[in-house]
Amino acid sequence: MNWHTLDIASVFSKLSSSDAGLTSANAAAALTKNGPNKLKGKKKKSAWKIFFEQFKNFMIVVLVAAAIISGIAGDLVDTVIILVIVLLNAIIGFVEEYRAQQTMEALKRLAVSEVNVTRDGQTKRIPSQDLVPGDLVLLETGQIVPADIRLIELHSLRIEESSLTGESVPVDKTTEPIADEGIPVAERLNIAYKGTKITNGRGTGVVVETGMNTEVGKIAVLLQEENVSTPLQLKMTDFSRKLSYIIIALCIVLFGVGLLRGEAPLNILLIAISLAVAAIPEALPALVTIALAVGAKRLVKKQVVVRNLHAVETLGSVTFICSDKTGTLTQNKMNVVEVKPAEGLPASPAADVSFLEWSMALNQDVVKNEKGEWLGDPTEIAMTSYIDEKHPGGKLEEIQKEYPREREFPFDADRKRMTTIHKFEDGFIAITKGGAGAVTSILDLPEAEQKKLNDQAAEMAGKGIRVLAYAWRKLTEVPSSDKWDDVEQQMVFSGFVGMVDPPRPEAKQAIKECLEAGIKPVMITGDHIETASAIARELGILATDDLAVTGKELAAMSEEELDAKVEHIRVYGRVSPEQKLTIVKALQRENHFVAMTGDGSNDAPSLKSANIGIAMGITGTDVSKEAASMILLDDNFATIVNAIKEGRRIYDNIRKFVKYIMACNSAEILIIFTAPLIGLPMPLLPIHILWINLVTDGLPGLALAGEKAEKNIMQRPPRPTSESMFSDGIGYHIIWVGILMAAVVLATQAYSIHLKSGHWQTEVFTVILLSQLGHVFAIRSDKEYIFRKGFFTNLPIIGAILLTFILQLGIIYLPFANKIFRTQPLTIKELLVCIAISTIIFFAVEFEKMLKKLWAKTHRK
Repeated sequence: MNWHTLDIASVFSKLSSSDAGLTSANAAAALTKNGPNKLKGKKKKSAWKIFFEQFKNFMIVVLVAAAIISGIAGDLVDTVIILVIVLLNAIIGFVEEYRAQQTMEALKRLAVSEVNVTRDGQTKRIPSQDLVPGDLVLLETGQIVPADIRLIELHSLRIEESSLTGESVPVDKTTEPIADEGIPVAERLNIAYKGTKITNGRGTGVVVETGMNTEVGKIAVLLQEENVSTPLQLKMTDFSRKLSYIIIALCIVLFGVGLLRGEAPLNILLIAISLAVAAIPEALPALVTIALAVGAKRLVKKQVVVRNLHAVETLGSVTFICSDKTGTLTQNKMNVVEVKPAEGLPASPAADVSFLEWSMALNQDVVKNEKGEWLGDPTEIAMTSYIDEKHPGGKLEEIQKEYPREREFPFDADRKRMTTIHKFEDGFIAITKGGAGAVTSILDLPEAEQKKLNDQAAEMAGKGIRVLAYAWRKLTEVPSSDKWDDVEQQMVFSGFVGMVDPPRPEAKQAIKECLEAGIKPVMITGDHIETASAIARELGILATDDLAVTGKELAAMSEEELDAKVEHIRVYGRVSPEQKLTIVKALQRENHFVAMTGDGSNDAPSLKSANIGIAMGITGTDVSKEAASMILLDDNFATIVNAIKEGRRIYDNIRKFVKYIMACNSAEILIIFTAPLIGLPMPLLPIHILWINLVTDGLPGLALAGEKAEKNIMQRPPRPTSESMFSDGIGYHIIWVGILMAAVVLATQAYSIHLKSGHWQTEVFTVILLSQLGHVFAIRSDKEYIFRKGFFTNLPIIGAILLTFILQLGIIYLPFANKIFRTQPLTIKELLVCIAISTIIFFAVEFEKMLKKLWAKTHRK
């Protein structure tokens, strides 16, 4: 429906509404028909779907198959225990993923605002999501427009629509119908659109579209496709597939060898199942999910909400951060830093206040809310605050009261000026403010003098200062026509006012950390290139050899030319939101991993296409939040850097899981596969392996998620997205630790049998379990010795090891556990020997760190 073409009476008629608003009954019926006034994200997963998805894993399927075969073979105890372990893993994964989903839902609920509407002829305050077409809404300065609204009455209403149209200058609204049906959204001046911000004035309008039918809702429809898999998801999928092939091959070989040796088929099948159970790191999927969820919870405390758990680790691969300037790198609060009056100004009508300051006090539309906060255009708030702070005691209000406004010509994007007219002496005075060029062009000065003033303004802008110029002119009467050019001519220059949006104090340190971490920060802004470049230099983003380009220059580049330059461009000025997508694609073509910030609805495509889309929690629209992987609750660049550090820590800990679990499981594979080949009886039963994998993979492995970051975590480059999970020596570690652990266990078995010990299987069971506990304690750091890192810097892992050790003692010494696990009580001497043998792995891993340090030292020389 082209609501902008209809007159107000027709709008009321089509919506069955009136200037008294809807009745409560009609509003309730409309809410039932149209649904709530909110944007729909991707369909929320049901709790059952989340739960059953925990079983969509090859490793889990093999375990279930093993349980079924064990049951058929008559070993119901093993069947029950296997199924219990599978269920436990599923429950853990479900709880963490469900909690993550609920966190995002809670954030959305917090974002619901309230609006004033007229219902039953009375003003009521209701949640914005309860709005329906036909509701009469009262709009005020500072408010976010809650729906698409056809304006019917307004007072100096100005709305900033950059979140929808990309146009940064606030738009002056009107109530008149517009005949042209095909005009773009940006030119439909009688409509206030959902998600845009009222910067000035007030108004009343009737809701014409809600929810997904709004203009911003139409953009949201484009964002419903599935997200691309993250590096960790791809790696875990690849890892699972390759591991599956190895497991199947080993089981077939073992089964074939057993048949050739004349063993009973069912017996050798159960041994093959034992091998499969030993090889499958059944706790790994749950551990990865938990690690990501723990990281996501830590990030909430650091002002980051993660919408997709797997996006947490993706942060570790980021090579470029493309960030907005205003509010993210800067404070989003303009401050006046220079007031340069012109020479020869008349005396100020107000005592102790200069003529230029007097002009600043009058030519603005700022108002105070009930909390005493200034509301309005940021530049006008800066000037108002400056006057109020320099001349306290109500001087500002005194000037405004003594010289009331008689007429106004509002700012518009074409003139780039605003003029107000006030009673002055025996007549009137017109005060104009605007961009330097826009004001100098209407001065009663020769071109040479105008150029001189423009050069002064350009010099100030080159320092990152936003410049406004002021002019004045005496009038004998208030003009009756709306022709602003009758007033804005032959004016006298008053002076320049310079403002800056200062950088956030923490942003400079965050930029430094980025550069040390091999991450290149890029500023993308709609602001002037000179202002952006000055701030970028101050923050350390823009160095001598780096490039700064405008949106116009960017549009003129061919794809090949942009690809050749994109790695060297650090600042983009006067860039439209649509061009952000161009920048993302260019960086990705150069094999970079890109994080992109955004807050507007038209930022959504670039947020969606970036490897990590980061929406602003304060200024961001619902659409930008829906498109993003993460939301910054404080809109702060330093928070992104903290999130990257957390992402790297999480990925490091996940790699430690893999190293730990696969080394232990490879040892179990070698033990089960080798023992029959060298003439030893089967050293472990399937239930032993399941117990080992449950308590050693589960509790200590889970505690690894809380391991603190390595000291050099932000001094190393981003990891390549193609990097294997087994790179940086992890593969070699898995192999040699697996071989050593298997050798220690088989030697223990052989020696116990040689001594004719009746407890040899329990001793083997205990040695391998305790060896794995020693291993997990040692790999808490890849490079630091544990005595230097600190034994007690990760208390959960200490608790997990102690609890696992106590549980193992229960398995050994409790009679009912002896029946289930087929164990025998060990003597104190046998237990102490088992503990001593188990420390071999811990000291071997610490020795590996020493060899790595020696090799690194030699390599540096």
